[in-house]
Amino acid sequence: MTARAGNGSTGGGAGPAVRARTRPAPGRLERWLEPFLGEAHTTTLAGDRVYLRPPRGADYEHWADVRSRSRAFLAPWEPTWPDDALTRAAYRRRLAAYGVDWRKDAGYNFFVFGRGDDALLGGIGLANVRRGVVQSASLGYWMGVAHAGQGYMTEGLSAVLAFSYQRLHLHRLEAACLPSNMASRRLLAKCGFREEGYARKYLCINGIWQDHVLFGQLAEEWRLQR
Repeated sequence: MTARAGNGSTGGGAGPAVRARTRPAPGRLERWLEPFLGEAHTTTLAGDRVYLRPPRGADYEHWADVRSRSRAFLAPWEPTWPDDALTRAAYRRRLAAYGVDWRKDAGYNFFVFGRGDDALLGGIGLANVRRGVVQSASLGYWMGVAHAGQGYMTEGLSAVLAFSYQRLHLHRLEAACLPSNMASRRLLAKCGFREEGYARKYLCINGIWQDHVLFGQLAEEWRLQR
């Protein structure tokens, strides 16, 4: 399922290569974020077998191919695909929305690539970033059918969690998945999320309002498990 979503290093090594910065003084977070909010094109996160970067226009054909081949696999876990879901125009609109979110510190989206062959594997996004006294975001992800079940998403999420807590200084991440999506539930548990509740008819998935299991993770929990 696709659960509902500064410059990193591209080097290898165990775990995500995300450079930490000193946390800014309270009340100055927005000013501190400004230098890298406009640098999405240079931001890269790295794991052992994968690396992540924001989507680019040149990724369209690979993205459309992976999504097309994975449609039957992904559709049960996602909002209904519009008729033009895989067109170049729809992809451009998607990129434009991603850029606005990044500049406004409202969301951060990444594609996941294989380190050996640069193959596009899937995507991970942070959405609905809330600042002030909340400091949280919602996590979402999807994986192409040919690459599912091989641990790539676990690595990708590890890199995004580090980015979220070390670079964005978020306090909490949230995710939700269908009760029947055991693969996603196991993935979130493996990455240190706790099951926190059950929301009735929480999201409209595949054209139907469906119940979801809610998960959450705190920054301090993530630091303890590293």
